[in-house]
Amino acid sequence: MALGTATVAYELRFDAGRICLDLLATTHPEERLDSTEVLCAWIVGSGLVPQGTSLVHADPSWLVGFRELRGWIGRLVRDTTPGHGYDLALAHVNEAARAAPPAPCAVCGADGTLVRELDGPPGCAALLGAIARDAVELLTDPVARAAIRECEGDNCPIVYLDTSRGRRRRWCSSEVCGNRERVARHRRRAALSRT
Repeated sequence: MALGTATVAYELRFDAGRICLDLLATTHPEERLDSTEVLCAWIVGSGLVPQGTSLVHADPSWLVGFRELRGWIGRLVRDTTPGHGYDLALAHVNEAARAAPPAPCAVCGADGTLVRELDGPPGCAALLGAIARDAVELLTDPVARAAIRECEGDNCPIVYLDTSRGRRRRWCSSEVCGNRERVARHRRRAALSRT
């Protein structure tokens, strides 16, 4: 499935700062990875594969793999206490990370400029491996791990990497949760001034 349309991509977010955290964001406000079409749009939108990459071999088993990896990464990001669940999640992420990610190569595009393509169709295990490696790099880097934040917006479980100056970012998105918070604050002030 070559994806060039943006019909499903508008619901997907890629602003968490890391591919593994963007995968976690696919559960809010509801399950986003609900079809192979949306999964393929997420794979392309996340940058795991170049635009125009054919994903015709993607099937519903890919959804299962991506959702399972998402659950394991979520456990590791949100719970830092070693124990049965944490250790099991760590083992699954490490196992997934062993798969070789898709190999990129540079080829001449139609206009003569170099463009990135993959040396063959990406398999599910390879794509999961690339995400798992991103999670391993994030979780083993003390500076990056210290920058992991959970959105302070009401009912927003999105986890993101705070790379803001001074590390004072409060929301997953200033335009989404930040705007909601500002509107709610304005309404509270307006209600108080009327009483």
